[in-house]
Amino acid sequence: MLFLQCFFILESLQNHFRNSHPESPCKNSLNHIQYTKIRIVNNETKTGDNMGIIKASKLVYEYFKYGEDGNVESTQRAIDHVDLDVKKGDFIAILGHNGSGKSTLAKHLNAILIPTEGTLYVDGMDTRDDNKVWEIRQTAGMVFQNPDNQIIGTVVEEDVGFGPENMGVESKEIWERVEESLKAVGMWEYREASPNKLSGGQKQRVAIAGVVAMHPKCIVLDEPTAMLDPTGRKEVIRTIRALNQVEEVTVILITHYMEEVIHADKVIVMDEGKVVMQGTPRKIFSQVDTLKKYRLDVPQVTLLAHELRKSGADLPEGILSVDELVNELCR
Repeated sequence: MLFLQCFFILESLQNHFRNSHPESPCKNSLNHIQYTKIRIVNNETKTGDNMGIIKASKLVYEYFKYGEDGNVESTQRAIDHVDLDVKKGDFIAILGHNGSGKSTLAKHLNAILIPTEGTLYVDGMDTRDDNKVWEIRQTAGMVFQNPDNQIIGTVVEEDVGFGPENMGVESKEIWERVEESLKAVGMWEYREASPNKLSGGQKQRVAIAGVVAMHPKCIVLDEPTAMLDPTGRKEVIRTIRALNQVEEVTVILITHYMEEVIHADKVIVMDEGKVVMQGTPRKIFSQVDTLKKYRLDVPQVTLLAHELRKSGADLPEGILSVDELVNELCR
């Protein structure tokens, strides 16, 4: 994989020199190869509505193991005094090794789990309040790893309409929401298809559409690309980014694929139930050695730039894309 990354960088360098020096002898050397450039986006924090939609304070959650007599034999602390503040419209990515507590945290965000200690508010509602659970789950929708566990309809449009129907939405508005949601995720042309005939990436987009149809203010995605191939992962991440940027839906993405988080507003790294790092993707991925300590990787282009820098190249830390690396090398 590192070889392929180097290949694409070399190719980008040649394209750069073609544009700068039209008579360069390397002008036509790679004309037969096609590739897609990675677009660089601004990862600075968004401005505008600064109201918090998710607010956690000293959040603790413990799993209890019970003996045959019903008494607690042992406890395991999965979340350990976590503070979290998510603003409306944010794209937040949560990273962590297996067992770090990130999925347990995700299940708190729509009251599937209730804190052992501390507080968690969703759009101003306390998740401990049983009377608010329905509203909390309408506010913060959840998308899980396996779309087959979330899709129940035999036809795509019927499955997407299931959530609004359970909410008591009128029939006319249900179909309006179905159309709106399927178009938002690029699945409108498959509205009459059977979910069983779809690819993994398409199924996951249908699952996301089912959540979007309920008009949540926030979508929590718990490793939604874990069971998908690279093509399916790209489809889903493209959909997530569009919902965040175009529809202004707050997105909280839990993942262990580093390339999926480079466009996030903020990255949170968890280890042993604690938040151990947080900041912009550039800030987080500038700390390659620290991430390795927490058994996490960095995007391949970031790692390549880091190794080149260690070898003496005049490069900044935290390079996030091939184009960015090419621009730095050509300065």
